[in-house]
Amino acid sequence: MSEAQAFFDAGDATWPAARRFEHGPWTLREGQGGGKRVSAATARGAITDADIPTAEAAMREMDQRPLFMVHAGEDDLDALLAARGYGVVDPVTVLSAPITRLTDVPMPPVTAFCIWEPLAIMAEIWAAGGVGPARLAVMDRAATKTGILARWNEKPAGVAFAGVHNDICMVHAVEVLPHQQRQGVATWLMRAAAHWGQAQGAARLSVLCVDTNIRAQALYAKLGFAPVGHYHYRQSTE
Repeated sequence: MSEAQAFFDAGDATWPAARRFEHGPWTLREGQGGGKRVSAATARGAITDADIPTAEAAMREMDQRPLFMVHAGEDDLDALLAARGYGVVDPVTVLSAPITRLTDVPMPPVTAFCIWEPLAIMAEIWAAGGVGPARLAVMDRAATKTGILARWNEKPAGVAFAGVHNDICMVHAVEVLPHQQRQGVATWLMRAAAHWGQAQGAARLSVLCVDTNIRAQALYAKLGFAPVGHYHYRQSTE
C-alpha cells in the first residue's frame, strides 16, 4: 500500500459514506447529502471510456449527480472525464504531521473538550459553518471518533471532529466562530485532536484541505504538516 493510499483509506473510515460498495471497476459511495467525499466514485484500477456510463447510471440510481474523485497519477481517468465535459471541482491536498509535533505542549485547562455525542452548542457552531445534519450523520457513522469543543475568552469558540483509523488520526470539520478567529483557537483544536488521537494509538495527524483555503493551508504549514497526497473531483454538468 502506498503512503497516500493509507491516508485515503483513513479518510473513508473516519468520514464514512452511508454505503460504500464495489461496482465493476469502481468503488461507489452513497452520500445521503453528506457532501462530495461520501458521494464520489473512485477507480479500483484501469478504466476505459466504456466503464464511465456504468458508474454514472449507478450514481443516478442513488439520486446523486455523477461525481468522480481523481487521485494524483490517474491521468488517463482524468482525461476521459474531461473529454466527457466533466469539470474540475475542489482540488484537495492531503496533509500530515507526526502526532508528536502537536502533543509537545500540554493542553491548558478548560481550553478544549473531547465530547461525543455533540452538545447543542457544537451542532450550532457546525451549522453556522455549513456543516448540517447530513454531515453530523457522517460523523456518527465513524467507529473511533470524538467531537472537540474549544473554549476561548470564557465562551464557546470552535469545534472539530476527529477519527482514528489504523495509526492515522484524521481531523475534519474544523469551524471557528468569526469573532473568535485569529486568536489561536484552530491551533488548540488541532492540538486537542492530537492528544486524543495519541491516546487512541495514532502516530500521525492528518487533514484534507481544499487548495483554495489559503488560511487553513498556512495554519497547517505552520504546525508542521506536509503534503502526502492530492486529489480533485470531476463533476457532471447535468
